[in-house]
Amino acid sequence: MLMAFELSLPGVASWNGRWTGEGRPYVRVENVTKKWDVKPGCYDYDFGDGWRAIVTVRQVDGATASKLRRQSAGFCGYDWMICEIKEHGRILSLQERQAPNAPIGG
Repeated sequence: MLMAFELSLPGVASWNGRWTGEGRPYVRVENVTKKWDVKPGCYDYDFGDGWRAIVTVRQVDGATASKLRRQSAGFCGYDWMICEIKEHGRILSLQERQAPNAPIGG
């Protein structure tokens, strides 16, 4: 099943309320197998400093996947969020990732 992961940063704590990547599409399309229980929806992450990210996940067909891949400007180094959604069903908090028994892959 093809799933599109789209990154947005609705919470921006910069001096002008904007970020350098604003206005460009940041999408990663992946073939998600039954190994992962990825559900469509919005996955929120609060960086704790006024910045907030949302990864919106939706199922897409092959033609849409090709179009999204062509248009995408990458994923801004936040691919780890996709990994956590696939591995844990959510984006872990910083405290969860730093815990002594933190799950690997985050």
